Amino acid sequence: MSGEHIGPYRLLSALGGGAGAVHRATGPDGRDVAIRTLPGGAAPDLARMREVRSPHVVDVLDADAGYVVTRLVPGRPLADVVAERAPLAGAALHRTALGLAKALAAIHREGLAHGDLHPGTVLMVDDAPVVVDFGIAAADASGDVRAWAAVVAFAAGGAASAPGGLAPLLEAAASAGPESGPSPAELADAVARAEPSGGWAEGGGEAARAPSPAPETTPVPPRAGTGTRSPATGPRPDTGANAGARGLAVAHGWARLLAAMVVVIAVGVAMMMPVAGLALSLVAVTWLRAVTAVTFRDWALAFGRTLATVPYAAAFTVAVPPALLAATMFGVEIDSLAACAFGAGAGAAALWTAPGVRGPRRRLERMFLRLAGSPRTIAVLGAVLALPTLAAVAGALSLTPSFAPMYGAASSLEGTLDRLHGAFDRF
Repeated sequence: MSGEHIGPYRLLSALGGGAGAVHRATGPDGRDVAIRTLPGGAAPDLARMREVRSPHVVDVLDADAGYVVTRLVPGRPLADVVAERAPLAGAALHRTALGLAKALAAIHREGLAHGDLHPGTVLMVDDAPVVVDFGIAAADASGDVRAWAAVVAFAAGGAASAPGGLAPLLEAAASAGPESGPSPAELADAVARAEPSGGWAEGGGEAARAPSPAPETTPVPPRAGTGTRSPATGPRPDTGANAGARGLAVAHGWARLLAAMVVVIAVGVAMMMPVAGLALSLVAVTWLRAVTAVTFRDWALAFGRTLATVPYAAAFTVAVPPALLAATMFGVEIDSLAACAFGAGAGAAALWTAPGVRGPRRRLERMFLRLAGSPRTIAVLGAVLALPTLAAVAGALSLTPSFAPMYGAASSLEGTLDRLHGAFDRF
């Protein structure tokens, strides 16, 4: 096998099977990678796969028709670890369960599913799980949640005593359906709350632990609109699920706000420097669309989508100045250069967030969502963006726009708009 190639990657050795064969390989830059050949008919969303960012999910580096290239994970399959050492219990089991839940949450946050989660697609690295081979087989959230329960139960050796406080979560996840049971995000939140007590021991299935709280004290997050059941008290509010949902909603809210601040900065720059600002917006939105491009087709689609929005943005840029000058008939005072600045700002806004143009804004939100997980990070990002946002707004409303480097075109445009302004004044 050594010396054979798949695309630009030289194969070194076989790593396993499953949904296509897996090989260790060397890339053109000399880096060791894992390359998986895809089964016939597989059509994974490679752009979204590259967007998944988690320490518990393998990084997708490259792809082409028929194969996916990922970082080489220096770990051993969970199945081998359990078979050769012992089932997990206590803090070790909790750490594995939490890592797997966080992995599924990260995958589903990008609109994907794993589809083939089992002890062979979980690699243990320094006693922490890393999920591989995601996004290839078809699945839904409930299928991945049920698979999580099966993998955790396997890691515990099937012993009911080993899961401890995780037992209610395993029960809820094992019976998850499309309209019931926890979502991956809710599952991760609930596992994080079910931390092991100080008396839990690291190690195998025979490790002793201190008595854990009664199972009903651990909230089991159901789907929105349902309640958590407690054997002692019956239905009660799903506080754990609500907290997880609220936390995710807050993170999404901050991501949207931070993305909006970037758009405001782009519009303000376009109003202060119409030519350079519009050019910068074009470059930025194209980069955001192409940042996850893997194949030439992906790159072509990214550029094509931006080109398709250029006439849309140009219509705003051209229509706004005459409309503002026409307002002089109703006593509104505005000079020609200011009208041009507002036109450029409208064009920039159309490139970023006009009706039907969602790609760049959504990409920004996803980027910020990965960073908005803690109050400290949110505060730093907000402080970093607040000053340029305020400066962009103040500059756009107070400074004379600069049409550098197209000074001659600016003079001609100003003369044309001045004549149009005068024609409106005569009405």
